[in-house]
Amino acid sequence: MDYNLADLFESVVDAVPRREALVHADLPGSGTERRLTYAQLDAAANRLAHHLRGRGIRPGDHVGLHLYNGVEYVQSFWACLKIRAVPVNVNYRYVEDELAYLYRDADLVALVFDAAFTARVAAALPRTDVLRHLVRAGTPPDGAPEPALTPVPFTEAEASGSPLRGFGPRSADDQVIIYTGGTTGLPKGVMWRQEDLFFSGLGGGAPTGEPVRHPRELAERVAESGEGLVFFPTAPLMHGTSTLTALIAFDYGQKVVLHSRFAPDEVLRTVAREKVTCVSLVGDAMLRPLVDALAGPLRGTDCSSLFSVSSSGAILSRTVREQFAALLPHVALLNNFGSSESGFNGTAADGVGAGVDAGGGLLLRVNERTAVVDPVTHEPVAPGGEGRVAQRGHVPLGYYNDPERTAATFFRAGGERWVLLGDMARAGADGEITLLGRGSQCINTGGEKVYPEEVEQALKAHPDVYDVLVAGVPDERWGQRVAAVVQLREGAGPLPPGALEAHCRARLAGYKVPRRVVFTERVRRSPSGKADYRWARAVVEKGAVVEEGARAES
Repeated sequence: MDYNLADLFESVVDAVPRREALVHADLPGSGTERRLTYAQLDAAANRLAHHLRGRGIRPGDHVGLHLYNGVEYVQSFWACLKIRAVPVNVNYRYVEDELAYLYRDADLVALVFDAAFTARVAAALPRTDVLRHLVRAGTPPDGAPEPALTPVPFTEAEASGSPLRGFGPRSADDQVIIYTGGTTGLPKGVMWRQEDLFFSGLGGGAPTGEPVRHPRELAERVAESGEGLVFFPTAPLMHGTSTLTALIAFDYGQKVVLHSRFAPDEVLRTVAREKVTCVSLVGDAMLRPLVDALAGPLRGTDCSSLFSVSSSGAILSRTVREQFAALLPHVALLNNFGSSESGFNGTAADGVGAGVDAGGGLLLRVNERTAVVDPVTHEPVAPGGEGRVAQRGHVPLGYYNDPERTAATFFRAGGERWVLLGDMARAGADGEITLLGRGSQCINTGGEKVYPEEVEQALKAHPDVYDVLVAGVPDERWGQRVAAVVQLREGAGPLPPGALEAHCRARLAGYKVPRRVVFTERVRRSPSGKADYRWARAVVEKGAVVEEGARAES
């Protein structure tokens, strides 16, 4: 038995077949609630796996998952792994051109999609190369054009397959591909060997303890453990954060709760009803609405079962962390750092007010495989020096179908494979680094570096600011100057001229203070809460400017 995710999952199923594994708990009255034990989820995945294999899907073939959160997503993921096909996440916000690009770039041969996306699939399908099989979950909207390739209804596909396993041997080299990067450029597929993903993304079966030393040990631990942990990934499963959260829960033999989409009030009601213990989300865009609900209409909701809320993929601001801690002081708030290319790297220092150094960066305690390196020489930098974050050991194979990006991002040193991330950091001592921000988003104003995240943190501390993104705009004298797209809190009136500049000047060096501010009704982010900096740059360059001034030299 290898460190293969499907093998490991089946070993857990055999250890605790009657435990509840998955709950799709959607809005009250929607009629969509479903509950599956480990044995039921395994049988459902087997059925779809046999259907796919019967339609000619072979080991190594790529299958797209273009779905909202739900049983069908999890079932399809496991079905692919069972037959050694490669599941590929598809961003459900993509429109025709983006979908056609991803379908082609990923060489999808099959697609499992939600009926709500029928029109988009129909439009993109003629522009694909090898896509030959469609499975559709649900009923399409009235008037939606049908794809040229007739979809098989999900229920029919499921019913046609055997609930038994009967699959051949699998390998630790079987792959999972995670597509990422759609908000800052063309999407790119990160190719993970399953053994590498198990150790880097899933903590070797024990993210907070000792990794397993042998594949059989995972099921042995599960059999000896009790029930009681309930994991609630609130971001879309199409993003790595939520998928990895669900896989961690399955490795523990515990329960996963899902909603089709993020609805803050219903998240809190589900926490109370299902006795959720662990919530995962992405940044302020998801935590702040929960804070507002807890402080307002959902005040008094029973969250006594909850003991951790973790964010990955976007850093939580100090302001929102403090607001959350005041409402639920018994809950650990984990400001995690990781990526689709590295899995988990580290967590911000403990404490609500901790984790931010004097320069505004985020102080992180990272694992022993993470380092700050010179982006050119790949040599580790000395404490106090700046460079890019890199991770060694269990890292991806590269980017699918993109040798140039792979060569620029992955390298070998000291006999190990490394991945060079886009995040800039300052090296510290004793396993600590200070995260400065994404190098690709760094603003260069007169030779000074400004990381958007630091300015965003300062702006979010203003009581009337709900959300914000910061980007650079061209400037004849300074090259770039700092600009911000700001969403005010509901009910907040127009701010006096210069209010945000004065607020920031008390917290930031003068060259970091936004000199252009554009107000918007809503800051645009991905469904998981990740920043859309491409949109922000377009807004600050073309939008109506409410405040503008010359760059301060202080």
